[in-house]
Amino acid sequence: LSAGQRFALGIEYDGSRFHGWQMQSGVSTVQESLERALSRVASHPVRVITAGRTDTGVHASGQVVHFDSHSDRPLKAWSRGTNTLTPPGLVVTWAIPVSTAFHARFSAIGRSYRYIIFTRSMRPTFLSGKVTWDHRSLSIPLMAKAATALVGRHDFSAYRANACQSRQPIREIRSLKVRGSGPWVWIDIEADGFLYHMVRNIAGVLMAIGSQERPVGWAREVLESRDRRAGGVTAPPHGLYLTEIRYPDEFKLPPATPACRFWLRRFRSSDASR
Repeated sequence: LSAGQRFALGIEYDGSRFHGWQMQSGVSTVQESLERALSRVASHPVRVITAGRTDTGVHASGQVVHFDSHSDRPLKAWSRGTNTLTPPGLVVTWAIPVSTAFHARFSAIGRSYRYIIFTRSMRPTFLSGKVTWDHRSLSIPLMAKAATALVGRHDFSAYRANACQSRQPIREIRSLKVRGSGPWVWIDIEADGFLYHMVRNIAGVLMAIGSQERPVGWAREVLESRDRRAGGVTAPPHGLYLTEIRYPDEFKLPPATPACRFWLRRFRSSDASR
């Protein structure tokens, strides 16, 4: 490999084990853990660029990063070798060489999240930290109907956190679907990009509508207000998964195979068999 070869990695992680993506002093983060492992494999300091930073408690099954290295290593060293050095809850799923034209963040043309809600009267045990628990019964038809108002290109000022540093609030939601089975409700959302806490704020509004605490039209009213104070409570991070980053075909990245979709299908099959 030539000096300065660029690599792209697919990674997945359990957000409940880390204090978010971004490196912080004195706490374990995904970035710090991944860079430490890659640096040992490369035998030089490695810095990674991520497609999107995630908060404490937020998971990823389709995160993408890139880094540059002058070290000559077999591809398996960047994946399997790195995995022998990462802590539990962080795994490299694939590694490929890419051109220097590739940028994990700026080359992305779409991002997808899944928000998973588990509804029953008692809190979960084994799923604690992996899903958002709601003791209320949620109406999927009401949530799905409300969600249609958010599809398209809009000013999402009312759905972003006050601390959001994005220079402009315009985003395009390409798909927003609410589905479920038994005690499960999941929200799948794809957009050209997301504002800080945008998905969790959308989930909070839709959950309030699903519980019939708010009318279906409230989702549109919040959107048109362009005022965060008009929105509801920000939904917890536990049920949020970054499931896919989309790139132009020219980069030939492996297709996303989000783990959370697999295990959710298992739960759906289990519910159907009862």
